Amino acid sequence: MNNIILVFLAVLFFVTAPLAVFASGKTETATFAGGCFWCVQPVFDYLKGVKTNFAGYANGDGQKPSYEDYAENGYAEAVQVTFDPSQISYETLLENFWMQIDPTDAGGQFVDRGPQYRPAIFFHSESQKKAALAYIAVMSKSEKYSSPIRVEVTAFKNFFPAEAYHQEYHNKSPMNYMIYRAGSGRDAYIKKIWGGAAKQKDTEKK
Repeated sequence: MNNIILVFLAVLFFVTAPLAVFASGKTETATFAGGCFWCVQPVFDYLKGVKTNFAGYANGDGQKPSYEDYAENGYAEAVQVTFDPSQISYETLLENFWMQIDPTDAGGQFVDRGPQYRPAIFFHSESQKKAALAYIAVMSKSEKYSSPIRVEVTAFKNFFPAEAYHQEYHNKSPMNYMIYRAGSGRDAYIKKIWGGAAKQKDTEKK
């Protein structure tokens, strides 16, 4: 009888344990600013483990910013993703974000100028802060950049999704998006620094 009970408990454990993990649904949030959010959002669309991906306005003052007033209220264009850390690490998100930006330009990004286009990492936890600072330290010691890295690393304050027409703009207006992106100088910079298009690890793709 004892053996039967032990077998039953073992079967019950192996059946219910995966369900418990699945049901926990643990997710974390990451928020990055890299100039025009149209150009930063696409890279996260295809990463396995990313659950949501919104373009919006981050770390400003006041409620409900709009495209017409976000800049005057101190907001930066940003992208916020929720992700499953068991499927993709914060470090991988950070690496993919980094390959979209010019980290040496704090005055904007490419053709877009002003603090609303500043490159920034808005950390949600101390572990994210440490990861960001560690990555910046590594990049600072690399020989990729001729100028100092000037990416802002600061605590997350707030985030408001942008208007619907801004979300997934690269899918809604692909021709306008490609013209804008190419004309902005972003793609030319990425090719110069990284030797090609923005990197996405094959093992991380959806």
